[in-house]
Amino acid sequence: MAVTPAALSHAEDLADFVAASPSSYHAAAEVARRLEETGFVRLDEEADWPAQPGGRFVVVRDGAVIAWVVPADAAPTTPAQILGAHTDSPGFKLKPQPTTGSRGWLQAGVEIYGGPLLNSWLDRELRLAGRLALADGRVVLADTGALLRLPQLAIHLDREANKALTLDKQMQTQPVWGLGDPVEEDLLGELASSAGVNAADVRGFDAVVADSARGAVFGRDDAFFASGRLDDLASVHAGVVALAAASKDTSTSGSIAVLAAFDHEELGSASRSGAAGPFLEDVLARVYAGLGADATEQRRAFAASWHLSSDVGHSVHPNYVFKHDPVVQPLLGSGPILKINANQRYATDAVGSAAWAQWCDTAGVASQEFVSNNSVPCGSTIGPITATRLGIRTVDVGIPILSMHSARELAGVSDLHDLTRVAEAFFRA
Repeated sequence: MAVTPAALSHAEDLADFVAASPSSYHAAAEVARRLEETGFVRLDEEADWPAQPGGRFVVVRDGAVIAWVVPADAAPTTPAQILGAHTDSPGFKLKPQPTTGSRGWLQAGVEIYGGPLLNSWLDRELRLAGRLALADGRVVLADTGALLRLPQLAIHLDREANKALTLDKQMQTQPVWGLGDPVEEDLLGELASSAGVNAADVRGFDAVVADSARGAVFGRDDAFFASGRLDDLASVHAGVVALAAASKDTSTSGSIAVLAAFDHEELGSASRSGAAGPFLEDVLARVYAGLGADATEQRRAFAASWHLSSDVGHSVHPNYVFKHDPVVQPLLGSGPILKINANQRYATDAVGSAAWAQWCDTAGVASQEFVSNNSVPCGSTIGPITATRLGIRTVDVGIPILSMHSARELAGVSDLHDLTRVAEAFFRA
């Protein structure tokens, strides 16, 4: 099936978004930047917020970002339509005292972040990116561009590599970034230089490794899109594009449209900027206080609200069909997925399934279901976490992909665009 020009344009914009978002901090900043360009007002958590209905706002907390649209006719019990996603991805994080090396090589001391497919990071040009906390109190973003590489051992030195490749998580995952003496060189200086600051002024840093290659459309009929960090920047991007489109008319609406992109999902979400933390609840409390809602009215609003938890899921893999459910087998390129699990690893229930079907019908988008093979453990998302914290009805959805948790994941061009279309319908509901 031919991919539409709109879907191709959307994929190219996603490639731009991923390129601008090598770390969760960059992703949050890029969301805020894009929305500010469309008229959203950036708020500071330490300042007073507007206390009247109407307006479009965005706030950043570390590597997380929340944006919302309050219609002019909003009342204390107006419900919220919340699309949730996450800004972080599995990979590697820079350790303290990161400049290491031996035998004339300069290496980076890194710690494994989340659950990456380690072998997928081999033999790629990698970038180092994150935030630097400076002596004068400023926090700046840094991005070296292509700087590092995890070189694989040659087949001549490991004749069994094609039978069984196992990487030691300490000894064999420290990337090279130059030649020299680690006593005389400074990796942190490279990172500081990329931000235009002096390494001596850096008092703290949070930096991760990311693939430097740009996302690309390819395959027959341009069906495929490959990129790093599709888990879960694909959903974050869909939310940004959909919210910007749905917010063009803020005069009247049936709900408050909210995009919540959290950090640290790959670690379990337990942080001040994660879904298990208070960020979303803090923002919603202040929004409803601005509408004059008391505690009871806010709870009434929550009871009528929806949370669409959007994250990637598994497409059926043609080389590993036995790993999937024998009947329910979503296919990349055949539409977004509704994620279901009997043990509440996903929060979808019958009522949520019906609501998802309605939003898809409104958008004119076909949907698929996803359920795990009983013999394969099921992952989870922010959905059950936010449902538990706030009591808001939650549906877990996403797009099907291959190579999940790889340095470079594979999605369907049409699915990416279709998810955005459903997200816009959801925000307008």
